[in-house]
Amino acid sequence: MKEQIGKMLEYNKVFVEHELYKKYTTTKYPDRKIAILACMDTRMTELLPAALGLKNGDVKLIKTAGGRVLHPYGSVIFSLLVAVYEMGVDTVLVIGHDDCGGSLLNGRKMIEEMKARGISQDVIDHVDANHKNLEEWLSGFGDVCRSVQDTVETIRNHPLLPDDLEVLGFVMNPETGKMQEV
Repeated sequence: MKEQIGKMLEYNKVFVEHELYKKYTTTKYPDRKIAILACMDTRMTELLPAALGLKNGDVKLIKTAGGRVLHPYGSVIFSLLVAVYEMGVDTVLVIGHDDCGGSLLNGRKMIEEMKARGISQDVIDHVDANHKNLEEWLSGFGDVCRSVQDTVETIRNHPLLPDDLEVLGFVMNPETGKMQEV
């Protein structure tokens, strides 16, 4: 086990023993009836909630690479369906950010990295032939504003999500937390 994980587990013992969890107690239902789809960028982990004045229990937070919906019936839409129909969410915020690494991804380079880490060409060919154009799927999205707009439209037009669901898109500055609506 990595040293960092061992340290996290040791901290967890102290966290539980000293009942530090009590300040995070809330229900499973979001108090503000909002779901946020955002990028998994580490700069956004604490900045995003802080910049929006959120506390534990306020929103459902869904984080993915690039904060995008890549499949209309994949895990992101599944999470939104649960949030809307089981948790009472009536608003979705799609929040991208400036300087997103997802915008510059190079699918060909990532495939080469896969091979260097032991993924066989046969597996890559199988995925290409039966599931996805792997190079295209692993490539960046370019303009973050366009990506946020596309994701907002995908959610707004999803046949399983209600017409009265409010869906808004924003881009955040990952240094200052400033939000810009797109």
